[in-house]
Amino acid sequence: MKRVICLYRVSTVGQVDHDDIPMQKLACREYAATHPDWEIVDEISEKGVSGYKVSTNARDAIVEIKKRAITHQFDVLLVFMFDRLGRRDDETPFVVQWFVQQGIEVWSTREGEQRFDTHVDKLLNYIRFWQASGESEKTAIRVRTKHSQMIQEGQWRGGFVPYGYRLEFQGRTDKKNKPVRDLMIDEEEGKVVKEIFHLLTDEG
Repeated sequence: MKRVICLYRVSTVGQVDHDDIPMQKLACREYAATHPDWEIVDEISEKGVSGYKVSTNARDAIVEIKKRAITHQFDVLLVFMFDRLGRRDDETPFVVQWFVQQGIEVWSTREGEQRFDTHVDKLLNYIRFWQASGESEKTAIRVRTKHSQMIQEGQWRGGFVPYGYRLEFQGRTDKKNKPVRDLMIDEEEGKVVKEIFHLLTDEG
């Protein structure tokens, strides 16, 4: 029997709440069940770990799996999709290749086995993570742009409420249709802010 370790990863803790890791776990278990000579010996989860921002050398799960690979404690590394291993085009392809060089088969439930038998295999491996890296970068740009737009529209993004404001429900909902509060000027604190502004700009 081939000993299988499954790796599950989500970038944000919020994804755990929305059943992302259970989804990955179910998919990997079902995929392993289609291989009669496979036996899952361990399942490792990373919660709130970005595969784009965090180097594999700083990810405890990858470090632990590498140690087990060196001591031949398993034969197959299985993930839901290869980007669960990482999204860094300058690093992740070589991490995958490292596992293969240790005699570990690296599989994805959606993309099959990652091999390095030919130059084409190596090229396709690099292209896959180059594409994943680009998707992460585009996601980051979209998030930054959205946050900037929210600030320009006076929407509250969370954290401390600035002095001079209060939070009130104004009928607005988020993308999950849950009511959210907006920043409103607090009349009493607003007077203090105006006085501070007057003392600074007019009185020096």
